Amino acid sequence: MTKATTKPLSFQEFLEQLPDEEGIYELVNGEIVRIQPTRGHDDVADFIWKCLDREKDRLNLNYVVKRTVLIRTETKTGQEQGRHPDVCVIDKTVWKSNISAAAALTEPLSMVVEVASTNWKDDYIDKLDEYQRLGIPEYWIVDDLMMASMKYLGKPKVPTVLVYQLVDGKYQATKFQEDEQIVSPTFPELDLRVNQIAAARLG
Repeated sequence: MTKATTKPLSFQEFLEQLPDEEGIYELVNGEIVRIQPTRGHDDVADFIWKCLDREKDRLNLNYVVKRTVLIRTETKTGQEQGRHPDVCVIDKTVWKSNISAAAALTEPLSMVVEVASTNWKDDYIDKLDEYQRLGIPEYWIVDDLMMASMKYLGKPKVPTVLVYQLVDGKYQATKFQEDEQIVSPTFPELDLRVNQIAAARLG
């Protein structure tokens, strides 16, 4: 990540001051931060997006599945953040309610997915708290490269997907590893295993 500005910004100011240069930008602690995922990271996110989009179509579910949505979140101190989850699942009615609006969303999404990278604590700590506060019912952390500590992944570390489900306002985690089938409340018939996701990075 490279920081593009040091001036503290609100979410609205962030939207107004987004750089013209093509790229993915987030608002983190009042600063505009450019996100530069690796090709492997994008391959994994694309694979998950395609799987969820196909499942949505197969079951004719009332969702849209997106890769490029900006969402407004808040920290525990009330500071506004702007996040770009790797994959977003959004209620189609919410998405279509104002199709002329900018892609930035302030409403809770149905589900988000983050692919862990070297800054894995952002996904496991900061975004976890922000998505919980926003009321997102389901949050996946895909850690196929085993970036997180053994506290999260266990010993020995193996490719893992953590599915967090919102229960009484708090996230409850279920861990899936290696050849285990991922259980998703949003996509109850989904047939997807952790090893399939890990293989997407290898091509």
